[in-house]
Amino acid sequence: MKILVLGIGNILFGDEGVGVHLVNYLDEKYEFKGHQVDLIDGGTLAQRLIPIIVEYDKVFIFDTVDVDEGEIGDVYFFDFLDVPECVSWQGSAHEVEMLQTLEMIHMMGDLPETKIIGVVPYVIGEDTTFTLTEPVKKASKLMEKILINELSKLGVECKIKNPNVDIQEIARISYKRGVPKESLRGFEAGDVK
Repeated sequence: MKILVLGIGNILFGDEGVGVHLVNYLDEKYEFKGHQVDLIDGGTLAQRLIPIIVEYDKVFIFDTVDVDEGEIGDVYFFDFLDVPECVSWQGSAHEVEMLQTLEMIHMMGDLPETKIIGVVPYVIGEDTTFTLTEPVKKASKLMEKILINELSKLGVECKIKNPNVDIQEIARISYKRGVPKESLRGFEAGDVK
C-alpha cells in the first residue's frame, strides 16, 4: 500500500504553514515501516500535485480549515467526501485551490481515499512570520497523534528516531527543506524571524 501524507500551506504566514511544518516535523521524528509512507511538502502547489496524489492508495492531508464558530487551535478530522457542514476551505487562496484540486481528481475518478486533518489557524493578514501561535502548536500534537493512530490501523510501524524534534524549530527552517544547500549560502535559521 502506498500512503501519502501531504502538508499544505503557505509557510510565510504563521499558522497557515502548519501543514508543511508538520510533514517536515514528522519526517525528522519518525521512521515508517510496513507500507510505503511518503511525506511531501505540497506548499501552495495545488493542481501541480495531481500527478502525485493519484499515484497513492490513501492520502492524509494536513491543512488549515475555516470553521463556523471555530476557535484557533480546534482540530478536525474528516473524509474529503464527507466534509462536516461547519467546515469550509474558504480561508485563504491555497485552501480554495486545494479544494478545487481534490474535486477535479474526484471528478476524473482518480481520487484515492483522502482524509483531512485540519486546524483552525490564526489568520495574520499581510505580515509574514515563521512563528506558530501557541494554540496551533498545541493542536499540532493532536494532529500528529491522529495521523500516527490512523497509520498504525493500516499496519504501519511508526518508530520514533528523533524524540527531541520541536515543531517551532522546524517551522523556522521549513523554507530550507528540499532546496539545494548552495542556494542558501548566507542564510541561517537565525537570520529569519
